[in-house]
Amino acid sequence: METKAGAQISKKAFLQSVLILALLMLIAGILTRTIPAGQYQRTIVDGREIIDPASFLSIERPNYPVWRWLTAPFEVLAGPDGLILITIIVFIMLVGASFAVLEKSGILNAALSGIVNKFGGRKYVLLLIISLFFMLMGAFFGIFEEIVPLVPLMIALAYYLGWDALIGLGMSILATNMGFSAALTNPFTIGVAQKLAGLPLFSGFAFRIPIFLAIYAVLAYFLVSYAKRIDRKPESSLVYDSDQAERAKYKQLDLSSMQEDQKKLTGATIWFLCFVVLIILALIGSSFIPFLSDYALPLVGVFFFLGGLGAGILAGIRGKALGKALLEGVAGVAPAAPLIMMAGSIKYIVTTGGVMDTILHGASQPLSTASPMFAVVIIYLLALFIEIFIGSAGAKAVLMMPILLPLASCRSGRC
Repeated sequence: METKAGAQISKKAFLQSVLILALLMLIAGILTRTIPAGQYQRTIVDGREIIDPASFLSIERPNYPVWRWLTAPFEVLAGPDGLILITIIVFIMLVGASFAVLEKSGILNAALSGIVNKFGGRKYVLLLIISLFFMLMGAFFGIFEEIVPLVPLMIALAYYLGWDALIGLGMSILATNMGFSAALTNPFTIGVAQKLAGLPLFSGFAFRIPIFLAIYAVLAYFLVSYAKRIDRKPESSLVYDSDQAERAKYKQLDLSSMQEDQKKLTGATIWFLCFVVLIILALIGSSFIPFLSDYALPLVGVFFFLGGLGAGILAGIRGKALGKALLEGVAGVAPAAPLIMMAGSIKYIVTTGGVMDTILHGASQPLSTASPMFAVVIIYLLALFIEIFIGSAGAKAVLMMPILLPLASCRSGRC
């Protein structure tokens, strides 16, 4: 049976994700029936909608019937977050199609050959360097979803080096997430929060460096330990059985023939690398140019698609073969679309049900009497809980900072 090109979401992974998201939607719906509805007043400051922390009032529970919990994944597309969700879905489709063309044309294998030959047998050094690179991208520039195009390449590299998909995810998306959280100059978290607090932009940088290094050390230890475990006993991989089909594509790659492919694919590789440079410039620029930050995700998707499509054509993939690769790539990631809609509907349910502000208000009350250390723990847990409903770091900062700042001032004796 011919292996399909591009990233493929398995039936098992899709069903597991559906069940988890359906459970979260159900919990969100139950909250709209068990928690009193409430609302903060909001004002527009510098183009952002800011909460007035002293304005919370209980309101009449909105008429939000149970059956609309089921239609929320579709309704959310017409809501305030609809454009963002549609952009993410299109972005993933473009990336999936482009990656399939890169794989079918042999450019992906040639890239793997170049990386492996560069580092020889120092694969643990390569693991540490790649994870540090992705972590720095999140820490400095607040990049997260935008690195999705590089994740399949990292997974393929992990397979080729004898590891599993979890190592590929760990040194890319997990490392980016760790960097995003242990931010150094992340404009979407530190930048927004410090602006709302009236602090100098990116102040406290020296304090955050040891935190970043400590988290990187933990991540590095975790990844290297797990990788060595797999090297000693491949069957110990947590995804050993489900990985077999994908692993087989990279297990017996012939480096010498791949080096020949590199020579033949020089023009195609240069074309693709030019677009990679454009992607990096767009990512870096989005951290400093407000206008560009609004279009960073679609720009990255378009650049990756044009880079992959052009490289595939230059490599000799045309006509039906090109169309088949594009179709397989889109079909492989298509199940992500309903998952994204379901994830977006969780926030939509609690917001439409009128309990989002009630949750925030109720969670903030213990902070007024808590000790400083306990208050930090409460804030951390509150941020984790709000994460279930709001994925955007900037949106969480705008939502939570107006509530937390007066409480923090009172704790320091300045209220």
